[in-house]
Amino acid sequence: MTTKKRQPIVIAIDGPSASGKSTNARMVAKILNYLHVDTGAMYRTLGWYCLKNGIDVNDSLAVTKACRRWKATLQSSEGQVRLVVDGYYPAQEIRTSEVSAAVVHVAAVPKVREWMKRIQRECAQFGDLVMEGRDIGTNIFPESDFKYYLDAKIEERTRRRAAEGVTENLEARDRRDSQRATSPLMIALGARVINNSEMTAEQTSRLIIEDIEARLKLPRS
Repeated sequence: MTTKKRQPIVIAIDGPSASGKSTNARMVAKILNYLHVDTGAMYRTLGWYCLKNGIDVNDSLAVTKACRRWKATLQSSEGQVRLVVDGYYPAQEIRTSEVSAAVVHVAAVPKVREWMKRIQRECAQFGDLVMEGRDIGTNIFPESDFKYYLDAKIEERTRRRAAEGVTENLEARDRRDSQRATSPLMIALGARVINNSEMTAEQTSRLIIEDIEARLKLPRS
């Protein structure tokens, strides 16, 4: 008798900039021994690729062509699933202010988001995931039973960005993300909303972990 293989569990963590998605996704993945996927880094990688190759990020057609032609593949390494280009992961390069400015335009291209949806869903081939982004629960894995939407007051999110040495107009970014025609930022159906304005990352992660453990009937970690 053949035993049916269990489908990988995908924990979706969405939210606006500086809501704690990355920190908490990494913490939850480490505690549960799941793989971490930063989908924002994937868009940043394409933004970096466009800048590196002189592709105008304001030209949606040119960006679409680049996305279709670049040699990008998924790689599972050191507890993460990442998008590598010709086998290289630009870990430092994608965190520059230039790439931050470019990714806003790149991520708004509908054909790019279609391509990213396909590649991001393929991440499940590597096993159980904690995936962070802005449309994981609404667009990438809407069928997930584990959806969380992190948020915080704009003043707190701005403070967090400043502590990282980053100056960003979060209100404008929120507006662009929520008004985007393709896969806008929104709370997924069935998602648990966690406002962590006055919470530490450890407290936020603990809420998520306890919810997951209770629903999966796992022993408390």
